[in-house]
Amino acid sequence: MAKAVFHKNQRVYVKPVGTWANVERVVPQWVKGVEEPLRVHYDVGLGREFAANELLAEQKESGAIDQGRVSEWRLLRGKNKLTEGENAHHPQPGTFPVVCTDEHDWGGWRVPSAEYDRDPHRVEFQARLIVNAPKMVNWLKQFAEYIAQFPENASPQTLEFSKSAIRILRDVYNVNDVTNTASAPDRNS
Repeated sequence: MAKAVFHKNQRVYVKPVGTWANVERVVPQWVKGVEEPLRVHYDVGLGREFAANELLAEQKESGAIDQGRVSEWRLLRGKNKLTEGENAHHPQPGTFPVVCTDEHDWGGWRVPSAEYDRDPHRVEFQARLIVNAPKMVNWLKQFAEYIAQFPENASPQTLEFSKSAIRILRDVYNVNDVTNTASAPDRNS
């Protein structure tokens, strides 16, 4: 028995043709007396129907945080090029914050030295906020899932907080729906 691998309007790479196309129709091949289709083909508007093994799904760059690597976001200190007297007003003289989001201590967030020198306390705060953002997003997700699972136990104010959490998560993940919050209150806001 076959299950549909792709859905209508999904963008796929058509390997035999070497081009991208959108699935126009999902075409199941039924056999009498069987509840599931025997095969599923896909019409992508290129003159014939293609099997699932001839198509590749588009890899979306969602920007979602890999939950297994959240703990790898960390704050490192870069060496400042200013002399000791020029950066005495800095919270940590001689260094500036560097947020690493990669396991190899590169990639992430940093600011130009002139911007750091202008307001070092603000930049230090931003660095700490960025380092802790994945943990906060994880907490928001757990909170929203809990409230969605047990809405009868939540006060009206807690339900409002949950709606705000869902809106924030949708913005962070840049999607219309947040994973595992299907029964969350006010999904359409």
